[in-house]
Amino acid sequence: MSMTPPHPHLVAAAAGIRLLLTDVDGVWTDGRMVYVPGPDGQIVETKAVSALDGQGFRWWHAAGHVSGIISGRESPGITYRAKMLGVTYIYQNRLEKVDPYEEICAAAGVTDEEVAYVGDDLPDTPLLRRAGLAVAVANARQEVKSVADYVTEARGGDGAVREVIELILRARGEWDAVLQRYR
Repeated sequence: MSMTPPHPHLVAAAAGIRLLLTDVDGVWTDGRMVYVPGPDGQIVETKAVSALDGQGFRWWHAAGHVSGIISGRESPGITYRAKMLGVTYIYQNRLEKVDPYEEICAAAGVTDEEVAYVGDDLPDTPLLRRAGLAVAVANARQEVKSVADYVTEARGGDGAVREVIELILRARGEWDAVLQRYR
């Protein structure tokens, strides 16, 4: 994260976050998909994700917070990774994201102001407009950045989600607990 302190309004919004929701392609990943033959000769889609983001999710969940994904594509690898990291809400193959967003918020018992949403492309903008903390990754479309409260320094797939988690944990006064584990 930048050494420049975040704006007080950003810190105030981040301090109230209880639910972290993200897109996947372009946020957890750099947006590229690789197609390789599987053991049975069928083509398998693979994606690379960042270990930095994974560690961030572990800190987020260890602090007692909840997370979810809403993705336009279905990916067994992402399902596996999300479950491994303790992500509670996994909605894939959802090109229209408002209904899953509302279902997740109702299930989690949160208001829009208590949600941080991280996205990169046009289908994410309706959720960014609603979320209490709207975040675009560094490589997001300009139209997406224009509706975001915060644009990460890191690109999607390269620690952008961890950057957001650190921002929120700092604003909530929970970052020192993370650091204590490593002293």
